[in-house]
Amino acid sequence: MPELITIVVALVLAFIAWKVLMGMIKFGAMAVIGVGALYFLTQGGLG
Repeated sequence: MPELITIVVALVLAFIAWKVLMGMIKFGAMAVIGVGALYFLTQGGLG
């Protein structure tokens, strides 16, 4: 029975790690877009 508990715990930890990783990637992408937009605007924007 302990093996089953170990597997369940490992799956839960992997799931949490995956969620955290996806959140960081999403946050990082938004940060890159935000910085890119700011840079674009400070360089004169569209004109």
